[in-house]
Amino acid sequence: MDAATILEIRPALTTFLHEFDDCFGRRTTRRYLDLYVAGQLSDLDRKSVEPMADAAGVPARSLQEFLSLFRWDEAAVRDRLQRRVAARQADPHSVGVLDETSFAKKGDKTACVQRQHCGCLGKLENCVVSVHLGYVAGDFHTLLDGELYLPEETWHHDRVRCRAAGIPEDVVYRPKWQIALEQVRRALANGVRFAWLTFDEGYGGKPAFLRELGGLGQNYVAEIPASFVGWTVPPPVLYRDHARDLALAAGTPRPGRPRRLPRLKVKQTPACEVRELLQHSPLLRRRAWQKYRVKEGTKGPFVWEAKCLPLWIKDERGLPDGPHPLLFARSVLKPAEVKFFLSNAPLGTPVETLLLVAFSRWHIERLFEDSKTELGLDHFEVRQYGAITRHLLLTCVSHLFLAEFVQARRGKKSRTDDLPGAHRNPATGSRVAARRSLLSATRRTTGGATDVNASPQRRGRTQPSQTYAAAIVGNQHTAPRRTDLSVAEEVAL
Repeated sequence: MDAATILEIRPALTTFLHEFDDCFGRRTTRRYLDLYVAGQLSDLDRKSVEPMADAAGVPARSLQEFLSLFRWDEAAVRDRLQRRVAARQADPHSVGVLDETSFAKKGDKTACVQRQHCGCLGKLENCVVSVHLGYVAGDFHTLLDGELYLPEETWHHDRVRCRAAGIPEDVVYRPKWQIALEQVRRALANGVRFAWLTFDEGYGGKPAFLRELGGLGQNYVAEIPASFVGWTVPPPVLYRDHARDLALAAGTPRPGRPRRLPRLKVKQTPACEVRELLQHSPLLRRRAWQKYRVKEGTKGPFVWEAKCLPLWIKDERGLPDGPHPLLFARSVLKPAEVKFFLSNAPLGTPVETLLLVAFSRWHIERLFEDSKTELGLDHFEVRQYGAITRHLLLTCVSHLFLAEFVQARRGKKSRTDDLPGAHRNPATGSRVAARRSLLSATRRTTGGATDVNASPQRRGRTQPSQTYAAAIVGNQHTAPRRTDLSVAEEVAL
């Protein structure tokens, strides 16, 4: 990094943070926003309050009070951040990624801490879990939102403990998919548009979550568990009683509740788990596995085999809803390990496109890694709920500045130079045997995402050129490895 770049950082950060001025009621409070973000972007080994305060030459208590006591509008900061992303980083092929991360913590006083699965350690441990929404547009990605998960048994039912940890009375237990759904709704309300959403089976295995996304008009590619059920052929539905049943009912009233209509006929094929479809479906056996490059790694391309089948899933009444593309994918190196993906896109959507979206989840892992190692996302040493929530939000602000600054310095590029592109090797996500446009239009002609929000994303969308499509694919599946300078070096203040 040259001297000119170093001299640009401070004024660029000052200009960036001025956009949040009206979210703080007092100038003295607003001053600590600069100190906190500058501390997260510095080269300190530890990005907790005390080292950042020492480096800035202010009392540590002042920075602690900025997180826990000073009055400022966190919701307004989040809205301003998301509106900035919507205005500056809009992309017709943007992908939203939902996931959770964890922070190992000792003791039982930190808000929302309990013994649960800790992803960063890969085992059951005392930790805090937060749900996040990420945004990916070409080679740009950032965090849009983050919220703590309140465990039900250890916290929700113990309101005395909640009050001691500063958890408001209106903050109650919600499943993680409901937290994620609220984050998506907030982002949409602030003008952020996702061509797709993707998430793992912890969210994809919740049919209510998938139905809500469809109601928002939002296309998704969801990894689903092997136990997810549906039909490859829609079962018959009874919309009115048979004449014989009506005659019997008129003569002798049946005991109990009247039958609901519409309903599945008594004699119909039961819903089947997708892992059973993989083993026994004759429709699937007649379809050949096709090879696709899904990601370029340091040791070469990751090649997966995939095939697709229409699936009808259960709606809230247990009736068939669909058809939905059900994607079976397996690595050529480990063919016994199969992943299942479900989408609400039209059946004609290319398999390449579905794979591209499904394997975009590495971006959120990279966002977590960068935020923890470079910005101190997991360095917080506060215990109160409000302070932790503000820390998560300020980390999103710091990451957005960092992402925009790096993007401006290197210029917008559709792919990194060392990746295959449209005019060299086959692009990531393309078929091994043949190539075609990967990000084709996804106009819905059957159920799913059909409400008002879907219109600007899908109606009248033109199919992108082969060159641009391949370039986008090459970026979205770049192996999660560093090729630039260290983040800490780039923002050394």
